[in-house]
Amino acid sequence: MNEWLYVALFIVVGLIIPIGAIAAGFIFGPKKPNPIKETTYECGIETVGDTWVQFKAQYYIFALVFLVFDVEAVFLFPWAVKIGQLGLYAVVEGIIFITILIVGLMYAWRKGMLEWA
Repeated sequence: MNEWLYVALFIVVGLIIPIGAIAAGFIFGPKKPNPIKETTYECGIETVGDTWVQFKAQYYIFALVFLVFDVEAVFLFPWAVKIGQLGLYAVVEGIIFITILIVGLMYAWRKGMLEWA
């Protein structure tokens, strides 16, 4: 039962810290609204037109492709460091992994997901 005490304590602290930070900001934060503070700020330039402009979905896909390959590079680093000490099975698995990455990159390239437009 003792190990469950640590889990409960972790949950309680994990809830108290963010709730406490939000409450402290609400209680101690400045409360002097005026029309200038309520305006939309965009790099010091007055906004023209609607301020809620949707971005193209392609930007999000570009970011997701980057994230996937970035995380895969993190997985490949320990494998590349120890490649001399690994057996044939691990080397074949690494080559299959790299092949899957290359096929994914070719697919993204052919679909035009890597074009920044």
